[in-house]
Amino acid sequence: MPPVPAVPADPTVVHPLPEQPRVALLKPLITSPLIEVGEFSYYDDPEDPTAFETRNVLYHYGPEKLVIGKFCALGEGVRFLMNGANHRMDGPSTFPFPIMGGSWAEHFDLITGLAGRGDTVVGHDVWFGYRAMVMPGVRIGHGAIIASGSVVVDDVPDYGIVGGNPARLIRRRYSDADINRLLAVAWWDWPLEHLTEHLRTIMSGSIDDLENAAAPLR
Repeated sequence: MPPVPAVPADPTVVHPLPEQPRVALLKPLITSPLIEVGEFSYYDDPEDPTAFETRNVLYHYGPEKLVIGKFCALGEGVRFLMNGANHRMDGPSTFPFPIMGGSWAEHFDLITGLAGRGDTVVGHDVWFGYRAMVMPGVRIGHGAIIASGSVVVDDVPDYGIVGGNPARLIRRRYSDADINRLLAVAWWDWPLEHLTEHLRTIMSGSIDDLENAAAPLR
């Protein structure tokens, strides 16, 4: 008998583990045009992971985007603060008077024109620990690890491990040469059938194994 073909997981379901409703894939849930999430990136929260868009992406008044790549794992309480959280700091007071209404609202230009840091961008295969916080305009590279409780204020390199408040680079998971090899393989862009066939290599193989698995796709 021919071997039974491997069946990829379904990226369109909300709860990939029906017995664990605390885990939710984000891509099927997102409605805002200012948020982009890749396939299989998930959020884990015992309260309501489906409320990620409103409870975990804060002060998102636009126009900056939040972009999260594929295969990212977001632990409970991860927060993304967007540029709308900024207040003026170039005058005597930081208070946002115009949002209080009345004639004060005539001065909205004083808060709507604040300079931002641009989009917040997360690469593929990034692991966020419990209650990590990402500040506006940060860029996090592929394969990075964000330690629990970290406050990420600066960009994180590919395959970097950061921790603390403010988060600092602890180390990189691989050498520069091996990181370049991993980025060239880009397993997260493989067709799902091929990825499924080589899942054990992706999870526990060497970089040589990964390159060999990628060879048929070149």
